Amino acid sequence: MDTSHRVLDAATLRDWAHTAVSDLITHIDEINRLNVFPVADADTGANMLFTMRSALAEANAGANTDGGPGCVARAAAALSAGALNGARGNSGVILSQILRGIADVTAAAAADSGGELGRIDAALLGAGLRRGVDLVIASMGGEEVPGTIVSVLRAAAEAVAECADEGLVAAVTAAGDAAVVALEKTTEQLDVLADAGAVDAGGRGLLVLLDALRSTISGQAPARTVYEIAPRQMPPHAPAERPAPQFEVMYRLDGCDPPAADALRDRLEELGDSVAIAAAPATDGTYSVHVHTDDAGAAVEAGLVAGRPSRIVISVLGSGGTGLPAGGWTRERAVLAVVDGDGAAELFAAEGANVLRPDVTAGHPATDISAHQLMRAVVDTGAAQVMVLPNGYVAAEELVAGCTAAIGWGIDVVPIPTGSMVQGLAALAVHETDRPAVDDGYTMARAAGAARHGSVRIATESALTWAGRCQPGDGLGIAGDEVLIVAADAVGAAIGLLDLLLASGGDLATVLVGAGFEADVDAEALGDILEEHMHDHHPGTELVTYRTGHRGDALLIGVE
Repeated sequence: MDTSHRVLDAATLRDWAHTAVSDLITHIDEINRLNVFPVADADTGANMLFTMRSALAEANAGANTDGGPGCVARAAAALSAGALNGARGNSGVILSQILRGIADVTAAAAADSGGELGRIDAALLGAGLRRGVDLVIASMGGEEVPGTIVSVLRAAAEAVAECADEGLVAAVTAAGDAAVVALEKTTEQLDVLADAGAVDAGGRGLLVLLDALRSTISGQAPARTVYEIAPRQMPPHAPAERPAPQFEVMYRLDGCDPPAADALRDRLEELGDSVAIAAAPATDGTYSVHVHTDDAGAAVEAGLVAGRPSRIVISVLGSGGTGLPAGGWTRERAVLAVVDGDGAAELFAAEGANVLRPDVTAGHPATDISAHQLMRAVVDTGAAQVMVLPNGYVAAEELVAGCTAAIGWGIDVVPIPTGSMVQGLAALAVHETDRPAVDDGYTMARAAGAARHGSVRIATESALTWAGRCQPGDGLGIAGDEVLIVAADAVGAAIGLLDLLLASGGDLATVLVGAGFEADVDAEALGDILEEHMHDHHPGTELVTYRTGHRGDALLIGVE
């Protein structure tokens, strides 16, 4: 007989989810330490906790909407939907499919009973766990790896089915006991676990969930062994293993049909391993996608082909326990500068910035950076915080979209308002990684804003400007989108623009020489001419000249 004072109805199911979250918090360090498969990144416990929290939040929201206990099938569906939407990591995807298994069978039972289901009995729970086994295997591409959470889940499901006639408490108790036996066998089933002397971390997390269910319905919390790692002695000259992929990529995918999901799986398996594509209930075209890969950008691009990716999250693998920032990034902060020209790329890189260059067409100005290009470059810095210098090559809407998308990957992105590479250099000069990000961003933005800047172009036609009429071949000094200097050539325009920008003083003048600078003097001679002018008319102001090779304006000039 079932001696429980509680049945597994909607309220109890939500209470179980709450208890599971609390118990995962208690065991998170133990589970993380055991995490050696598929990648030893010490995050299985955290990922299961994050996923279960998302499931609980969705279930609680549904309870508030129902205004009462509600149908247990609706509560199970809410847990499933919350877990799928908030799944974190490989273990989170698997957990979402276990919850979906329970949701699927309860939904079918509710339909058979006229649309409402009051409780889940032992037989229904066993069916739900067995359905979870099938869904987990399907999400992993149809192949079961012995010694993983699937082995533990299968053992628990079979134990519930065998004890279903004895009642819910007996069945759940048997599930936990069977899970312990299967968990301890995992060390013998996977070489990587045997080498580490560890049971499977995901299986340990599942045991926490089963024990939470037992304590929720019976009030009895079983005492379990605290599992530790005990590495075995490795033989000498053991063959080196293939390096693990760098990134874990996850996203939600909408508008994807089954054939497209199959094609996506094939593409992701080319790009990496640990591929999991889990479908939402009712095959509504929504999937949770997971992969370990060296090419995070290509993994997202594959999703763009298959459907509409959202909630994109990336983390760097193999960083657990290293003291790196949350999310597993390889460093705390980086600067990403958008630049044009070989010389500009070398200049900014020498100052410590990551460089993103626009696509260019021979003979034409640099084209604007897209939001997707910007997002991928931000992620590829490998930093938890990224200061972005658009330098006039990223349209405002693309900058906002790209930074917002990168924030979705878990990166703290700070765009700095730089409208020119000379402003970017001013901002980069005051960048300090030791400052808090908000202080660093403010200081860089202030330096960029204080840098007065302009450019020199060569007139291509006769026109009337604020500075008078220009003729083809004239040098035009431009600031604030207005022509303020008209001179006979680019050198004259540069001198006139420097005088104008230095009218209120300045400590440093920077001149960047582009690919379009064609004059009777070369870049080195230009520097000598401008240096002499500065000595005679602006003593005390330092001048630096760089050959950047940028397209478009012949010269970029900034004053700080």
